[in-house]
Amino acid sequence: MHITDIFRRDSLTLSFEFFPPRTDQGWDALFRRISDFEALGPSFVSVTYGAGGSTRQQTHELVMRLKDGTNLDPVPHLTCVCHTEQEIGHVLEQYAQRGISNIMALHGDPPASVPNYNRSDDVFRYAIDLVKFTRRFGEDGRHPDPRGFGIGVAGFPEGHPDTPNRLTELDHLKAKVDAGADYVCTQMFFDNRMYYDWCERCELAGIRVPLVAGLMPITSAKTLHRMAELSGGTRFPAPLLKLIERCGDDAEAVKRVGMHWAAEQCRDLIDHGVSGIHFYTLNQSDATKHIYQTLGAKDSAAFR
Repeated sequence: MHITDIFRRDSLTLSFEFFPPRTDQGWDALFRRISDFEALGPSFVSVTYGAGGSTRQQTHELVMRLKDGTNLDPVPHLTCVCHTEQEIGHVLEQYAQRGISNIMALHGDPPASVPNYNRSDDVFRYAIDLVKFTRRFGEDGRHPDPRGFGIGVAGFPEGHPDTPNRLTELDHLKAKVDAGADYVCTQMFFDNRMYYDWCERCELAGIRVPLVAGLMPITSAKTLHRMAELSGGTRFPAPLLKLIERCGDDAEAVKRVGMHWAAEQCRDLIDHGVSGIHFYTLNQSDATKHIYQTLGAKDSAAFR
C-alpha cells in the first residue's frame, strides 16, 4: 500500500525495522520470530541496506520473502553510495514489477572495505538526489501506481552528524520534502523533549509531512555502547544512564530498564499525538512485544 494511503488509514502508524541476516542461522532465527511481528499488526516494516550497497541482494531477498510470504508491508531502504543511475534504476524496476509500493531514500554510509572513500565521485551525492530520481521514476510511468513510489527520508532530532548548523540542517530536510518525500522517519532518540523541539522547528520550516519517531529499546549494556558508536551523537539522558548503572552486571535488569524506558517514551509520544512510531528491532521481537503489553495493547489496532 502506498505510504500516503497508510497514513490516511492509520491515525497512528506503528512500524518495525529489520536488517538482512548474514548467516543461514540468522535467517532461520528471524523467520521464527516473524509470526510474533505479524501478530502485532504493524502499518509497515522497513528493511535496511548495507553500507555501499553491501547487502543489496540480501535486502532484496528479505523484502521479497516478506512481501510474498507474510502479511507485512515491506519498505526497502536505498542509499546513494557506490551506485550508478543504471543500478538504482534496475533496483527500482525490480521492486515496481513485484508490487513494492514504497522506498526509504537515504544518504548511506561508505563501505568499510574502501578506506578514504571519496563521496564526490558518487552520481547521487545526497539523499535529495535519490529522492528526485525515485520520484522521476514514477512520473515516467514505470510504476503500476500512477503516484510512483511512496518515499521516506531520515530526520535527525539531535542534529545531523555532518551538518552542525541546525538551521541549514532543516533547510536540507525541507528540500527533500519539496523534492517528493512523503514522510520523515527519525534516527533513534531517548529524550522526547528533543523530538518535540525538532517537530516545532520542522513546522516553522514549513515541513508538513508525517514525522515518525524512531525508537530503539536498550536490551543490554553492550547494545547501549554499540548505539553510542554507530549513532553519530545520540544523547543518552542522565536518568536513563543512572538506571542502567544501578543494574550493575544484572543483564536482565538492564533489559527491563531499557524496555520500560522505551515504553514510557511511547506512552508520552502517543499522548502528544505523534504521527507514527518506528521500532528499530535488531530482528528481535521480545522487546517490542513487551512494550505493547506494557501499554495494554495486544496489537497495533489498539492505538488507532
